[in-house]
Amino acid sequence: MPAPFTSQFVAEGGGRPIFEWRWVDRNSDEIVQKLVEHITLTGAALGIGLALSIGLALIILRWRWFYPIAIGATGALYVIPSLGAFALLVPFFGFTFTTAVIPLASYTLLILVRNIITGVDQVPTDVREAAVGMGFTRRRLLWQIELPLALPVVIAGLRVAAVTTIGLVTVTSMLGKGGLGYFILIGIQTSTPNSTSIIVGIVLSVLLAVAVDLLLWLSERALAPWARKVRAR
Repeated sequence: MPAPFTSQFVAEGGGRPIFEWRWVDRNSDEIVQKLVEHITLTGAALGIGLALSIGLALIILRWRWFYPIAIGATGALYVIPSLGAFALLVPFFGFTFTTAVIPLASYTLLILVRNIITGVDQVPTDVREAAVGMGFTRRRLLWQIELPLALPVVIAGLRVAAVTTIGLVTVTSMLGKGGLGYFILIGIQTSTPNSTSIIVGIVLSVLLAVAVDLLLWLSERALAPWARKVRAR
C-alpha cells in the first residue's frame, strides 16, 4: 500500500463522537492539500477529455459515418470499471498522476462527444442557410455560428462530466492519488472507523461537486445569454 495510507490519523478508543472539530483543526493543512489535489485531478481530466472530445467531434462533423464508431469506442471506455482501468495502467505508469488521469479523462468522452454533436445538430436550419447566404465558409460556419449556438448543450454535458469525475476521483485513493477520497479510505482503514475523516471526505467532495456545477452554470449564463431568452419563451 502506498505510503500516504500510514498517516497520523489513528483511531481513538470507544466513545468517540461522530464528528470532531479538533480533528479538522489538527489536519487542516492536509485537508487543503487533498482538496487541491482533487481539484487538480478533476481539472486535468476534464481539460484532456474536452480537448479530445472536440477533436473527435470535428472528425464526426466532417465524416458522419465515423459517429457510431466514436460512440461505440467511447461507450466501451465508459463501461470499464474504474478500479480495473487503474489496475491495467499501474504496470505501465506506476502509482502516478498519469495512471489516475487517463481513466478519468476517458470517462468524460462519451458524454462530451454526444453533447457537442447534439448541440451542433440542434442549430436551426434557417440560421445555417442565412449564414451560407452571407458567404460563410463551412469552417467559418462551424466556429462562428454552430459551436457558439451549441454552447449551452456542450456546457450541460461538461456539468455532468465534471460531477461524475469529482466522484470518480475519490476512487483513485487506491493509488495514493485520491484527493478527498484519501480521508474516506483512512477513515475506514483504522481499527475503529474514524467517522470524522469519512465525513470530511464525503462532505467536501459533495460541496466541490456543487460548487463546480454552479460555476459551470454561471459560465453558461455569461457565455450564452440568448439561451435564457429561448427557454423563457
